[in-house]
Amino acid sequence: MEEYAREPCPWRIVDDCGGAFTMGAIGGGIFQAVKGFRNSPAGMGHRLRGSMTAIRTRAPQLGGSFAVWGGLFSMIDCGLVKVRGKEDPWNSITSGAMTGAILAARNGPVAMVGSAAMGGILLALIEGAGILLTRFASSQFPTGPQFAEEPAPMPSPSFGDYRQYQ
Repeated sequence: MEEYAREPCPWRIVDDCGGAFTMGAIGGGIFQAVKGFRNSPAGMGHRLRGSMTAIRTRAPQLGGSFAVWGGLFSMIDCGLVKVRGKEDPWNSITSGAMTGAILAARNGPVAMVGSAAMGGILLALIEGAGILLTRFASSQFPTGPQFAEEPAPMPSPSFGDYRQYQ
């Protein structure tokens, strides 16, 4: 299963890091805004100030964490594409498991195995959902009748003695 819309590997890594940082910063900013708003003292001014403080202090850290995860995942994915010589869902699943294990390496082997399992399961669910969505979408648009490569010659109609018209 080829993914033609993807960029070549060196540029994919850079693109995934930037995209992961942006998505992490935006998602982290929204999450921290709600968290800061809820945990601030009563009063709209205090809550808005607490919300902005939480965004400023924590959103860049979350964005950086997502960028590290995205960059490491892309590097492993590109390495597997090069080693295996093909690009399929198994590369992404394996990359997710290896990324989880590498990022949990400081916490010991038990944490590595747990993070690897969670990374692999998460990426397997994402890849499976993508495959199902692709199959469902492709079944919505039929391709039409399939023609043979070389059409068979049509038999000449027999209208009696047609030599008279020659």
